[in-house]
Amino acid sequence: MRSRRSLLLIAAIPVAYLTYFYAYPLATILITGLFPDGKLAASSFVDIVTNPVVRSVAWFTLWQAVVSTLLTVLLGIPGAYVFAKYRFPGRSLLRSLTLVPFVLPTLVVGVAFLAVFGPGSPLGFDLRGTVWAILIAHVFYNLSIIIRGVGVFWEQIDPRLEDAARTLGASRIRVFREVTLPLLRPAILSSAALVFLFTFTSFGVILVLGDLQHTTLEVEIWRQATAFLRLDLASALAILQLIGVTAILVMYGRAQKRVSGGLPLRPPGEVARRPASVGEWAVVGATLTMLLLIVITPLAVLIGRSLSTAEGVGLSHYANLIHPTGAFTLFISPIEAIRNSLGFALPAVLISGIIGLLSATIVVSGRGRGGSTFDTMLMLPLGTSAVTIGFGFLVALDQPFDLRSSLLLIPIAHSLVAIPFVVRSTVPVMDAVQNRLREAALVLGASPHRAWREVDLPLVARALAVGSLFAFAISIGEFGATSFIVRPSTTTIPIAIFRLLGRPGTFGEAMAMAVILMAITAVAALGIEAIRGSRTGGV
Repeated sequence: MRSRRSLLLIAAIPVAYLTYFYAYPLATILITGLFPDGKLAASSFVDIVTNPVVRSVAWFTLWQAVVSTLLTVLLGIPGAYVFAKYRFPGRSLLRSLTLVPFVLPTLVVGVAFLAVFGPGSPLGFDLRGTVWAILIAHVFYNLSIIIRGVGVFWEQIDPRLEDAARTLGASRIRVFREVTLPLLRPAILSSAALVFLFTFTSFGVILVLGDLQHTTLEVEIWRQATAFLRLDLASALAILQLIGVTAILVMYGRAQKRVSGGLPLRPPGEVARRPASVGEWAVVGATLTMLLLIVITPLAVLIGRSLSTAEGVGLSHYANLIHPTGAFTLFISPIEAIRNSLGFALPAVLISGIIGLLSATIVVSGRGRGGSTFDTMLMLPLGTSAVTIGFGFLVALDQPFDLRSSLLLIPIAHSLVAIPFVVRSTVPVMDAVQNRLREAALVLGASPHRAWREVDLPLVARALAVGSLFAFAISIGEFGATSFIVRPSTTTIPIAIFRLLGRPGTFGEAMAMAVILMAITAVAALGIEAIRGSRTGGV
């Protein structure tokens, strides 16, 4: 076991990093919102948050998140059931495909549904600016959270519990209602809390599909800070959002603690079986068809719109990205934007990997000694909106050194969102490393640091690779924080897409850029699944 002094030294780096780049900017937002003129102005804050317009934005933020979450749960549970209970050809590939929407940047999701429901829709109607397009896009984006969060737990529930109820004469519906559903409730609540969190802080989807007719707190913070320069109002809205996010994280933490508590769980591979009847095959087929329609249709339409030109099907929109002319000369080359995004993603992956691995070490080594509290604190950046993080950088990082024009600020912002994914990927594997392996290394004369390097690190390498791919996908498509701190010379792919959408005559090129970004993140998603699928136990 590591000494207390060693743990403190390891903890110093992530604590200092998160304090300066996360806690300090958030504290500055609070001060700006509550002390706009250097003195407490609680009445001004109350006036802002009780303003009818602000109340309307807050109410829309809340109810659209509730409805989005309910729809996602209702459509996700059948998928979780099929993947948990049945083996069928293509099961691994199809489950991998359900992850693709989640790792897609929200701006790409918005653009994909703009291609489906926006001007020139192949369906023949325009839903841009309506809440329906927003709700459907949120279901598409968050469906994998329910499928995986509930499904992974469902496939470990001992089927003998359900068999016993059936033996006593209960129908399938009654078994599900009185046996399965109570067992699944913690996993459902935990996954639903995450869906609610992501829809409550939704930015790219609302910005593109809401068409400023429907705005959330997230979008309004961005508008007030960048378009109207109302930093006091933006700060007050950020405080209001932080209150909501904190409440969601508390509910998520409580639900997580109840998952698998005291239940007889089985290894995942032992529960799933091949469908044994025509009815079961029908259930599998119908569910997979629904999932494929939800997941593939927007992506296929997006690709189709990117290939649709005035002359027919062609690659002219992609060619315009390589040789920009006309409207494209007004800002940085799209190819340069791709290079910028890749250039920011690599340091973001490196930073989040180092900070995430050190943080995971503290969480595992400090169980019962503050490790769990530290683990909860690490989740806060995930629950804090990227727009709030970017806004915090804008108002706070001008002292003691002005970092607001530094190129490193963009990968730092991306890393804050990615670190929780690295921690969540590595902590379970570190927890599973048998202490006797470390003890054997210590007995043979290895120092604690060498034992960690030669025992823990090789075993956790796959999990770290998964977390790093998540970090890469997050960085390459991050839009909210980047929109505050990007410069014309450092335009990224999402920023370029947003600018293309705002210019007449460049809709096809925006679709082409979105397809490129989608392809990059899809490769990362398939890499995550490939690494997860190749993991072996025994540690």
